Amino acid sequence: MTKLLLSLALPMCATAAMSVSLATSVPSPQPLGTLVRFTATASAAEAGDLRYRFQVRERGFGDPRRHLEAPFRVVVDFGPNSKLDWTTIAQEGGFEMEVAVRNAATGETATDRVEYTFTRLAQTGPVAVPTAHPLVFVYSAPPCPDGARMRVRFSAAGGPTTTTPFQPCNGRHSMNFYLAGMRPSTAYTAMHTVQFAASATDGPSVSFTTGASTFQVPAASPISTPLPTVDTVILHGAINSNTFATDLNGNLLWYGPSGLTLLTRSTPGGTFLSIFEDGAQDTAHQFVREFDLAGVTVAETNAARINEQLAAIGRHPITSFHHEAIRLANGNYLVMAGSERTLTNVQGAGAVDVLGDVILVLDSNLQVRWFWDAFDYLDPHRAAILQETCTYPATVACSAFYNGKAANDWLHGNSLQLTPDGNILYSVRHQDWVVKIDYRNGAGSGKILWRLGAGGDFTISGGGAHPWFSHQHDPQFLSDNTTLLLFDNGNTRIAQNPDEKSSRGQVLKIDERALTATVVMNADLKQNSAALGTAELLDNGNYHFDAGFISDPSNPAGRVTQLVETDPSGNLVWGMQVAAQEYRSFRMKDLYTPPPQ
Repeated sequence: MTKLLLSLALPMCATAAMSVSLATSVPSPQPLGTLVRFTATASAAEAGDLRYRFQVRERGFGDPRRHLEAPFRVVVDFGPNSKLDWTTIAQEGGFEMEVAVRNAATGETATDRVEYTFTRLAQTGPVAVPTAHPLVFVYSAPPCPDGARMRVRFSAAGGPTTTTPFQPCNGRHSMNFYLAGMRPSTAYTAMHTVQFAASATDGPSVSFTTGASTFQVPAASPISTPLPTVDTVILHGAINSNTFATDLNGNLLWYGPSGLTLLTRSTPGGTFLSIFEDGAQDTAHQFVREFDLAGVTVAETNAARINEQLAAIGRHPITSFHHEAIRLANGNYLVMAGSERTLTNVQGAGAVDVLGDVILVLDSNLQVRWFWDAFDYLDPHRAAILQETCTYPATVACSAFYNGKAANDWLHGNSLQLTPDGNILYSVRHQDWVVKIDYRNGAGSGKILWRLGAGGDFTISGGGAHPWFSHQHDPQFLSDNTTLLLFDNGNTRIAQNPDEKSSRGQVLKIDERALTATVVMNADLKQNSAALGTAELLDNGNYHFDAGFISDPSNPAGRVTQLVETDPSGNLVWGMQVAAQEYRSFRMKDLYTPPPQ
């Protein structure tokens, strides 16, 4: 370990003040993309519950147009881990990493900083350099003219061509791109294009070979032919396992880090949002994380840190994050969390532990900017439609809870959307409702605008004898703000109607003024998926549905996922079976371009 900078903690006094030392696993400088472990060590005399925050900033060495003291960006907010594995490919130059350690019991804090330099990869021409991830390379090219932009395309012999997003040139810094979505132990070629005004210039071809992978991808096999020709990458959100990507034949193309519970969403450019929840651990160990294609943490916070902020504004604490986290276009995060209350003679006689939902908007530094608690807006006397409960320790099916060994799973929210008109769409699974909340891009009151579903505010037409969805997943307005797409698990419909046996992919036309819903499509998915699910509009106008909890034909006690593509009339045109339970999956053209949400 290499110590790079003296401690910035307060001077020692008669009662030894808290101090911290920050060290690195390899000395500075290192080439761009080198994974560096930053380790904080608190003073030996310090005891108790210590929390660590890591934040980083660029240093503007030698460039008068850059402010030397740029603001810090939080990478990991105060949490229990004293180590951070971090790197960047943004640009060569100096960075400063700061750690702050705080005693959760006393509030005493100390800080230390190290300066670190990442050096340029490309000197006289482009190069493709391996990362610590065997299926991810860094393509680096020398600087390109200010005002131009660059992107990279890469392919294997006989395979599809993948193109990265454009990056702007500034004439000073090298251009660096993660290349991902490639098969193991395979030869690839890459080439960049510089586009300026109406002209474009290609660089030379660069050859490289991906590494071998030890990741064991769950068996995945198409169940129909021919293969689709659009959105040919599948991002698989397996539960309690690495997120991974395959082609439509089930061949491995990429995988994410281990130690996470659920993939929630991907973002433009190639980062991913996931959560970790474990009801056997305290709130400091319940976290939400954004990571990049190389598996490097971009942003992370935990429920205990959020609760410090909520306490400061007189709000009820959360228990864990669950089911949803989205990075918004403005850099903020839209996140779902759990809430727990002990209610008397509500949903049962005497004291009853009831689980609810909280919706948070965090800024780019993971600080609370907007808060909504379902206990303030929904009636807890309307219990879960099918009387669902949770038992300790809570599994991924429930948010964490701490007041007792069992709890009523009142709402079980499972998705959020920032709608095209700037409000929030909230899927309330155990109420069989999709709820619209007054958010107005941060200026809203939080009031319920409407409730869609049986017993809600809308009338429905079309869709046969049982038109309403129930226990749904992933409802979302499409860009026209009137077409609603969702995965209808159908639990209530199937429980109440013996003739109903299958989950559905559903498209509704919504008239918010008239409070009417019209069924446009009810696709019979031929399987009963009582939990999990995704709904997605594909580039060809068809739909992708993820039935993530169906009986395994070879082992009825087990569960597998069936991925289905339907046409706009609801006819099944393609499918794949995966030997894993997948909370969500997404059909994508590449790992840089998520479906719109």
